[in-house]
Amino acid sequence: MVVQPELRAEIGEVDPELDLLDDAFERFLVGFAKRASGRVIAAVALFLYAGIGLALPLALGWPVSWLVSANVFGALTAGSLILVWFGLEVQAANRRHLVEWTTNLRLLDSAEFEWLVGEVFRRDGWKVEETGRRDGPDGNIDLRLTKGGEHVLVQCKRWESRVVGVKEIRAFAGTLMREGLPGTSGIFVTLSEFSEQAHEEAKTVGLALVDSRDLYARVEQVRRTEACPTCGSSMVLDRSAHGWWFRCVTNGCQGKRDLGRDPARAVELLTELHT
Repeated sequence: MVVQPELRAEIGEVDPELDLLDDAFERFLVGFAKRASGRVIAAVALFLYAGIGLALPLALGWPVSWLVSANVFGALTAGSLILVWFGLEVQAANRRHLVEWTTNLRLLDSAEFEWLVGEVFRRDGWKVEETGRRDGPDGNIDLRLTKGGEHVLVQCKRWESRVVGVKEIRAFAGTLMREGLPGTSGIFVTLSEFSEQAHEEAKTVGLALVDSRDLYARVEQVRRTEACPTCGSSMVLDRSAHGWWFRCVTNGCQGKRDLGRDPARAVELLTELHT
């Protein structure tokens, strides 16, 4: 049945332009919240609510209706920014928890598996962008990694018993080609294994393959080390009057991570040091 244009509003169809605008606004909030610290988020939220929502309309002598609209806009925008930032912080904590305490990776669902793989690379000094989609095809790209001028694409397959074959390797190699990257810029990660043909094809293309055994080894490795958030070098465990903390060993770098508020992590590290 063809719906007449005058009936579209009545049945609640969303204007595509408004939908695109909403998506762009959401991407802007998420991108800003990822880059900004908690203090910056709080300052911007305060400016949006108190500045744009109250002070500016009062200073310009806007009528009451405009003042109410500006106040609602400032409050909603500030609240949305805080909620997005808080959600990202919760996700980051969940990723750290997955790496630090998960012993059986097969208990993870697909989203958690990608989070864990991303956190493993993040602790290895890579900047990680998660591009996998829950609601549709991800284009064979689940993670985008950058370190310096190097760019790497990662595909994650949470397969337990199904062996990754040459078909999947060739599909991923085609994705790298479309992205303008060489085969050496691709990493294929799975919980299962790769067939012999897949290994041969990956060797020809230059892809790096990470199976379940390799992944478990990488997880164990990053559990015992921390990358400096400032320079990316290794940090060492140290103790002060305020508790345990990581400090960077690079001369002139002030990078550190306080473990005083993360006692579970400190206990785990101390257990490793004394075993």
